[in-house]
Amino acid sequence: MSLVNVKGLRVSFDGDEVVHDVSLSIAPGECVAIVGESGSGKSVTARSLLGLAGPGATVEADLFEIGGRDALAFGPREWRRLRGRFAGLVLQDALVSLDPLRTVGAEVAEVLRVHDVVPRARRSERVLDLLERVGVPDAAARIGQRPHQLSGGLRQRVLIASAIAAEPALIIADEPTTALDVTVQAQILRLLAERKAAGTALLLISHDLAVVSSIADRVLVMKDGRLAGEGADLAPPPHTVSRPAPDYATPVLTASNLSLRYGSRQALDDVSLTLHRGETLGVVGESGSGKTTLARLLLGLAEPATGRIDLHGRQWSHLPERVRRPWRSMIQIVSQSPLDSFDPRHTVGRLVAEPLANSPRPVRRARALELLERVGLPASAADRHPRQLSGGQRQRVAIARALAGRPDVLVCDEPVSALDVSIQAQVLDLLAGLQTEYGTAMVFISHDLGVVHRLADRVMVMKEGQVVEEGEADAVFLRPRHPYTEELVAAVPGLAIG
Repeated sequence: MSLVNVKGLRVSFDGDEVVHDVSLSIAPGECVAIVGESGSGKSVTARSLLGLAGPGATVEADLFEIGGRDALAFGPREWRRLRGRFAGLVLQDALVSLDPLRTVGAEVAEVLRVHDVVPRARRSERVLDLLERVGVPDAAARIGQRPHQLSGGLRQRVLIASAIAAEPALIIADEPTTALDVTVQAQILRLLAERKAAGTALLLISHDLAVVSSIADRVLVMKDGRLAGEGADLAPPPHTVSRPAPDYATPVLTASNLSLRYGSRQALDDVSLTLHRGETLGVVGESGSGKTTLARLLLGLAEPATGRIDLHGRQWSHLPERVRRPWRSMIQIVSQSPLDSFDPRHTVGRLVAEPLANSPRPVRRARALELLERVGLPASAADRHPRQLSGGQRQRVAIARALAGRPDVLVCDEPVSALDVSIQAQVLDLLAGLQTEYGTAMVFISHDLGVVHRLADRVMVMKEGQVVEEGEADAVFLRPRHPYTEELVAAVPGLAIG
C-alpha cells in the first residue's frame, strides 16, 4: 500500500491557485523526486503532504491519503502527530528552521521527547548517535552549541538528524544537500539510501540533477505548478562560461599569512592569496574548513590574528570602520543564507536599491528593476517581501543587490547553491558578464565542484584552516596532487565534473 496517495491536488493562496491538479504516490522503500525551476510549486506540493502549505493556503484534492488515512479530514492535532513520527521533514533553509535560542542537542532531543522514541535516560546518547550518523564532526562538542555557531553545512546536518530521529516511515527532503560539501553530501545520500533500503519512503525535492539521478526511482518534473511529466535524461551538458582572461598584471586584493583561532580551534592557518582584475578564484573544501572565515576576513567583517589584507594596494585589514566605510562599495558579498541579511520589513525593490542610496529615487527604482530582470526575476518581485519568495528566488535577490554598486571584488559564498540548473546557468553567465564589462574579480566559495571547475581560473582547496592545494582549475580537478583533493573529486555524485 502506498504511504502517500494523492490525486488532483490543488493549492491556492488568497484565491490564486499555485499548484494545479497534481497526482503522486509513494510506496515504502521508494524514492520519488520532484524537480523543476524555483517557483514551479515543488516545495508547496511537498509541504502540503504535512499540512504545512503555509498561512492562508487552501488545499483541495480528489484524493488525499497519508498513511492510508484521509488527510483532508485532519485537524491541527492529527497533523502534529503525523509530523516527526510518521514523516520527517528536511527543509532547505536550516537557519530559519532551527530555534536560535536552543542548542542543537535540545533541537534533536525534542523529537525524541515529543514522540517518546527512547527513554529519557538514553536521549543524550541517541542525540549523539544521530549527529554522528549525519556526519557532524566532533559531535559531542557540537551538542551544546547553537545554530548561529555552526556553518551552513553543519546546520543542515543537524536538521537532517532531527528529521530522522523518530525513524519515520516517510522522509520529505526539500533540497537536503543544498548547503553541503561533496564529501558530506555523499555521506547524506548514503544515509538516505540506507533508509530507503530499510523500507523508508522518500520524497526528494531538488534542483541538483546529479543528486536526483543517484537515488531516485521515479522523477516528476514540475513547471508552473503542474506536473509536466516524468524525467528522462537528467544529465544536461555542462554549462560553459565564457569570459576574457584575467589581467594578471593588476592585483586587486592580496592577503598574506592570515591566521585566526576561535577558542581552541584553528579556523585559519597561514593562508595567503592574490586576486587579480577579472579573475575568479574558487575556494573549495568541507564545511568547517575555513572557507567562510576567510570570506569574512576579506570583507573586513572580522580581523585576522596575524597577517594583512590589502585592497588596491592599500591596507584593508586592521582599520577602524570609519576608515573602511568609504571603500565598502568596492567589495561586496553574496552570502549562503540571503534571508539572514535581508530586513524582512523591506520590499525586494528596496533591498536591491539599498547600495544606491545616494541616487535619486526614480534612478534607484529603475536600476533595481533592471537588476532583477538580469537575475531572472519579474518586475513584480520588486513589490514582494523576501519571505514571499522561494529559496532560489531569494538568492537571486541577494545577487542583484550585490551587483547594484558595480563592485571591484565580489565575494560569493555558495551563491548558486539554492538555484535550479537553468537559473544557475543564467546567474553564472551574469557574473561572467559583470567580469567582462567591469573587470570585477571574484572569490567564489562553493561545495559544487562542477560549478567551480567551469567558472574559476584558479582554485584553492582548504582543509582544517589550511590551503592543501592550489593551482589552475583544470590542473586541480583533473590532475589533483593532494589525497584530500582526490577525495573531494571522487565524491561528486552522478555527473562528471570534467
